Parts: sequence; C-alpha cells; structure tokens
Amino acid sequence: MQQPDPHQASESTTACRICALRSDHPGITIDDQQICNLCSLSQVEELLDNYRYTSEVFAEFQAAAPAAGDYDCLFMYSGGKDSTYMLDLFVNEYGKQVLAYTFDVPFESVHAAQNIALAREKIDATFVVDADDDNIKLMMREVFNRPAPKPGRYLDEKLPCVSCRTFFVLKAILWAYREKIPYIALCADPQQILTMESNVREVVRGFYKTFGEQLTGTLFGEQLEDLLFDEDENLPKIVFPFIAMRHDYDPDRIVEVLRAKGLYESSPLETHCTLFPLLNYYSYKNWGCMFYKLNASSHVRSVKRNADYDRNTFSIKFPRSLDLGEVDARLGEVVMAIAKGEGQRADHEAELVALFQRMDASEDAARFVARSFLDMRSVASELGIRLDT
Repeated sequence: MQQPDPHQASESTTACRICALRSDHPGITIDDQQICNLCSLSQVEELLDNYRYTSEVFAEFQAAAPAAGDYDCLFMYSGGKDSTYMLDLFVNEYGKQVLAYTFDVPFESVHAAQNIALAREKIDATFVVDADDDNIKLMMREVFNRPAPKPGRYLDEKLPCVSCRTFFVLKAILWAYREKIPYIALCADPQQILTMESNVREVVRGFYKTFGEQLTGTLFGEQLEDLLFDEDENLPKIVFPFIAMRHDYDPDRIVEVLRAKGLYESSPLETHCTLFPLLNYYSYKNWGCMFYKLNASSHVRSVKRNADYDRNTFSIKFPRSLDLGEVDARLGEVVMAIAKGEGQRADHEAELVALFQRMDASEDAARFVARSFLDMRSVASELGIRLDT
C-alpha cells in the first residue's frame, strides 16, 4: 500500500485564515474561528515573561561594574551579522572586556570564517575557538535518524537546529563557568524568543529531557551535573541583547553599519550553515513544511495586520508580494527529489535559484544556497544521516 506523502496536507487539515499555518504544524492549534494559537496571542503571557526577564538581565549587565576576573562577559561569536554588530557595540560603545567565544561548528560555511577574520583585525577583544566535532556529529546523527516525535510540539520541525545550538551553548556555559565569567551574551534575534531558554539550569534540564541521561553522559561526561547542583550565584547569566533591544532591531541597518566599518562581506541572506538543506529535508519529511515556515507565517501575519507597514520578519526577510504557499510547496518538491536522487542537477539548481530570488536573495546568494542543496546527499552520507525517502 502506498504511504501518504508527509509534505501533503490531509483533507482534514485546516489552515489559519490569518497566517496560513496548518493545523498539522507542530504545536499549532486552530480554533473555531479558523485562527491559530500564534495569531490569537495565546502564548503572549510566556512571551511577556521572557521579554521581562531578558530585559532585566540585560539592564543588569549594562550597569554592572567590571568583573573581578579578566572578562565581563563571554560573547558567543558566530561570524554572522548580528553577533559581529553586537560584539563591536560591546567593546567599542559599552567598554566591556569581552572574551569572544567561537564554537567551531563543523557545519559552518567559509563565509563565517571570513567574517571572524575581519573582526579579529578590527575589534579589541580576546578571541578563542572551541571544538568538539565527534560529539556534535554524534548528536546530529541521533536527531536526524531517530523517528520524529508525533504529533509534535512547538518548534519540533526545527529540532536539529535547536539541538545543535543548544550543544554549543552548553559548551559556552561550561567555559564561562570554569573561568568564572559572570555573563554570556547570545545574539538571538527578537523572533527567536520562544526558541531560547534564558536560565542556565533550564538549558541543562532541557538537554537531558531531549537526549536522555545516557547520550548526555556520552556527550558531556559529568560536567553538566555541576551546573545543576551549584549555587545560583556561581552560575553565569545569559544575556540576549537583541531581544532586550527588540524595538531597535533592524537587520538592514546592521548590515549597512558593518559594511561601512569593513566588518562584513557576505550577504545577509546567505545561511552560514551547511546543514541548512538537511534542516529543510527534516522539516519537509516529518512536518510537511520548509524550515522557515514559522518565519514565513510571521511575515504573512504582519502584512495582514498592517498592510501599510513594509516591515521585515526580523532576520528573515520576505517580499510583500510573495506567494509563500506556492514557494513552500515547490521548494518541498525539489528538496525531496534531491533526497531521492531524482531529476537533473542543472534543473534543480535553476529551480532553487529562481525560488530563492523570489524570496529576495541576490543572484549570487541564491546560487550559493542552491548549490548547498545540491550537495545534500553527500553531506548526509559523510555524517551518517539516513535519507529515508
């Protein structure tokens, strides 16, 4: 018997009349008015709590006297536009003594390394690089190869990405904890507030819950237990500057400022993660949507609520006239065809370039991302990730 295609909606699936999220999207419910729980703001209390906490911690950090040790904060530096902009601000406007911590994720593209090299030349911070290739690859194999949780919770379509980020956040937490650095700066954009945990202990608990005691022990040994049982005053606090400054967040202006200072060369529309195609494969295979579906729905929601306001969706920008439903469906077809080894490479590249250009990418950026999708099968093979199609 033929199995149903997971990226096709069932007849019983309904869609939100505001943002077009489907009722089978992880964590989404749609009421009898055909409005989803995000559009009805049913999560507003959790959002306000997170905003309040992040704002308080950021204000505390800004007002804090110089730390007793060598550094006021460990700054998680990826080489992307957001972290480069804020690193420059921390050092040259806030006057903080900063340890710029880069976890060398084995999935980063060459563009991130180029931006980090520029920052090293121009920003007076101490730069360190950490790495743990074997363990992060082991964790990612586990995420991709195990069955996806059903029916799913909010953000389950992003589980591989969230897991990777949590892994190196934990590495940064452990570094700051050992070196007695009181704050950790993490440059999540304002839309990521529901994807980020602000409390160090809760980050640890969440990882145990996702991966279990055995795999967590394999990845981290007994190091995380110290974080669970030490006193609060001995644990670093996580600062989310862009979330605290959410009303001032403007990615276009950020790129303009960085380029004027000679601190950024790659396109803001290029992803720095070579796993981006596999993230989309995971999302389409298990949940029938592209990886950025929540970002896209936020765009649709904002346009419908204020048709006169030409805003972007935080770090992800979409043209107002874009038919996101069509782009989502067409991208899914190409991704799954590549995963199956079907079709011609040149045809897939042309289709992907056209789709990414419709999403406001330049031709060069669109071609860069498209070619990473064409290499998806070889990347999966190198990591031991099964493409179950």
